[in-house]
Amino acid sequence: MLSTFVQWLQSRAVTDERGATAVEYGMLVALIAAVIVAVVAILGGQINAAFQTIVDAL
Repeated sequence: MLSTFVQWLQSRAVTDERGATAVEYGMLVALIAAVIVAVVAILGGQINAAFQTIVDAL
């Protein structure tokens, strides 16, 4: 019975890639979020200054 269970687990681990795909998508989303945060942190002051210039002109 235990050997049957172990074989079942091994067959699921080999054929079931849904978990791996979910992890890959999660890592991709985390990378995109990190890039967005970095860009906003680096360019935030410049963007704010540009909008302030526009507001002052109006």
